[in-house]
Amino acid sequence: MLPVALPDAVREALLAPLVDHHCHGVRRDDLSRAQFELLISESRVPAPPGTTHFDTPLGAAIRRWCAPVLDLDPHVAPAVYLARREELGAAEVNRRLLRAAGVVTFLVDTGLEAPDLLSAAEMARHGGAAADEIVRLEKIEQDIAESAAVAVDYMDSLAERLVARAARAVGLKSIIAYRCGLDFDPSRPSRGSVIAAANRRLSDPKERLVDPILLRHLLWTAVDVARERGLPIQFHTGYGDADLDLSRADPAQMTGFIRALQPLGVPVVLLHCYPYHRQAAYLSGVFPHVYVDVGLTLTHTAAGSARVLDELLELVPFHKQLFGSDCFGAAETCHLGALYFRRGLAEALAGRIESGEWAAADAARVAHMIGSGNARRVYRL
Repeated sequence: MLPVALPDAVREALLAPLVDHHCHGVRRDDLSRAQFELLISESRVPAPPGTTHFDTPLGAAIRRWCAPVLDLDPHVAPAVYLARREELGAAEVNRRLLRAAGVVTFLVDTGLEAPDLLSAAEMARHGGAAADEIVRLEKIEQDIAESAAVAVDYMDSLAERLVARAARAVGLKSIIAYRCGLDFDPSRPSRGSVIAAANRRLSDPKERLVDPILLRHLLWTAVDVARERGLPIQFHTGYGDADLDLSRADPAQMTGFIRALQPLGVPVVLLHCYPYHRQAAYLSGVFPHVYVDVGLTLTHTAAGSARVLDELLELVPFHKQLFGSDCFGAAETCHLGALYFRRGLAEALAGRIESGEWAAADAARVAHMIGSGNARRVYRL
């Protein structure tokens, strides 16, 4: 359902199947209210006593737009919505909501693999779509750290594992923003410094990686693999959960690294970006290998998402923007990511057409590019 009247060609472009270039698995099991509420908030903790995470833009959006997909009236009470969810069962809820998103291909970040999450293949089956894998670098490193005996084994095994995983993936992803911030030294670390840091790492390998030297080594090892295989590297930037220091997640802080990758031809994809989406738009405009989305921002800003998309379009080249839902856990986040992308882009395009700034044909072409065409090109789908 689009919120504005548009020429037929633009409407058709907006309603065409999407490539969701960044998402995660959703839960396969039935969820209690407490579990569900944790999945619809980035705080990852319960709401204060006497309150609920349904009293958020996302919570209101679930009651408005997801309820009808489950055969309920819009705006039903949270208890009614959750009772219907339980009645249908997780498999049917996931099938309905994933298919309602109108996604033709899911690119799934498998770094959060867990028994209770659908795999990439299961996301495809439930959603009536195709699926490909995005390999999370830090998950590979964790596995290597827990199995390597000495620093040299760690370095060799890391490179070998990345090559093997990249062979069946369409992209790589880093969450270095969570581990040390995006204001990292962009240079490739020396072999000696990596060996010293790896020896420290192997003394306590179960801890998550936060050492800036090893994180930089991981990134540069991934760059080598990505360059060889023609893969893009995604980076979490901006909005995220409480583990993130938001002030260090501004993508402009990694300008030095972006500049270093330009002659190598490795595409850099900046995920989420908000509230730094204007900085991301600038980076995509001045660097030929940089791409952006606003990801989970659309789901969490909900009714306000049109303003975010409009601001992104102020500067971003139209061939540099991608759609990604960043859905995780609750299938509602997939449906709403797609819904608010379509509705927000519809409003942005309608304003440009009405003012005479754009022709309808241009608006339709841009909608196709952002919804699927750009992702097909960047990820070589």
